[in-house]
Amino acid sequence: MLLTSALALVDGELRPDFALRIEGGGIVAAGPRAQIVHPNDAITDLGRKLMLPGGVNAHCHSFQSLLRGIGDDLPFLQWRERALYRFTPHILAHGRSGDLRARGTYIGALFAFAEMALHGVSTVCDFFYLNEGGNEHARAVIQAARDIGLRIVLARCFYDWEGAPAAFRETPKEATRRFAELHRAFRGDPMVHIAAAPHSLHGASAPMIRAAVEAAREAGVRWHMHIAEEKHQVEDSLRRYGRTPLRALDEIVPIGDDLVVVHGCWLDEGERALLQERGAALCYCPGSNMFLGDGVTDIVDLVRRGVRLALGTDGGCANSRVSVLDEMRSCALLQKVSRCDGQAITAETCFAMGTCGGGQVLGLPVGRLRVGERADVCFADLDDPSLWPEHSLHKSVVYALSARAITDLYVDGQPVVRNRTLCRLPLEEVGRRVRELTQGWRDIL
Repeated sequence: MLLTSALALVDGELRPDFALRIEGGGIVAAGPRAQIVHPNDAITDLGRKLMLPGGVNAHCHSFQSLLRGIGDDLPFLQWRERALYRFTPHILAHGRSGDLRARGTYIGALFAFAEMALHGVSTVCDFFYLNEGGNEHARAVIQAARDIGLRIVLARCFYDWEGAPAAFRETPKEATRRFAELHRAFRGDPMVHIAAAPHSLHGASAPMIRAAVEAAREAGVRWHMHIAEEKHQVEDSLRRYGRTPLRALDEIVPIGDDLVVVHGCWLDEGERALLQERGAALCYCPGSNMFLGDGVTDIVDLVRRGVRLALGTDGGCANSRVSVLDEMRSCALLQKVSRCDGQAITAETCFAMGTCGGGQVLGLPVGRLRVGERADVCFADLDDPSLWPEHSLHKSVVYALSARAITDLYVDGQPVVRNRTLCRLPLEEVGRRVRELTQGWRDIL
């Protein structure tokens, strides 16, 4: 299979008349069309399009898209109680009758992944904690990713805080066993990867955190954890452990290069140095951090230190958007304004965080248009006004590109979006299911 277009953004450089040769879902040749295309090749020529690597959403909670608009304009703790905790039972209850027990979770994931695909996201990490005593809901999320066509990392949560809904909670022994079952079930699947996810210092006890990390290391996978998202989480860590969050975590279990910190808004300089020293990574969610008033992660310092960085949208009700394109722009602008320095960070750095940086943080060969990577390819319409004029397209992709310009998406060489239309499931059908599930919720508010 060959994909060609008028222009491509390759490792930060614009390349005209670019072509990819794809075999077995991977890129086996990449370069100028004249060098890649042979006379008898069957070619898919996208014409006047800008070829881009597919976006990587390295942190989300897919089911939360169903809660969009419910907890808006509330601080974190009120948002959690009024939106997340209050409405999650309605999602779970929807699936207890009918042919799919986890139907509500499936619909939420289908909704989130469909919207992501239309925004050029090819790979998503879903930090998932609606376990309800097993893996059925996690499997429903994975099935939703398959049905849309996305590659998924399912970060299965380890959660035992008694203040959370019962559907979130497990014992360390239960969580370990169920994680191992899920990991075995999908081991070797190129489109599904299972990671471990101790929820946070407040959501997971020390024994639960140790169980999660032990399970991850036994399985040879990475572990993700919300750390220092809000200032009160620092205060809580100091009260409970006598240390700031990352130092407290390191006392519970020594951190290493298999850790993915999520958020990190309130990591101090010493904690950022610890990330660098141990080779750990960080996923930044600027849109959510602004939406909930969390704070601003010092990405400029982490870039300087060489820490691996990715971008995530977080949950749809803690951001209201699930576009990594938005996160690239938000990342750049937040870093600039927080330092009062328009040169604090570049568009190219933020674009890399949302593509190849995400691949590196998740441990997947995605995010670049180069030989050896998986064939995750996105196309943007050069005739869309958000890409006019074409002076600095590598900058405009971050600062100006509109999601309406995204026309096509291939994941592992397979078409997922063509001509702004989902290939595997009509968007209208997704919308019908969402409306059916959420009908009557307005009366509960």
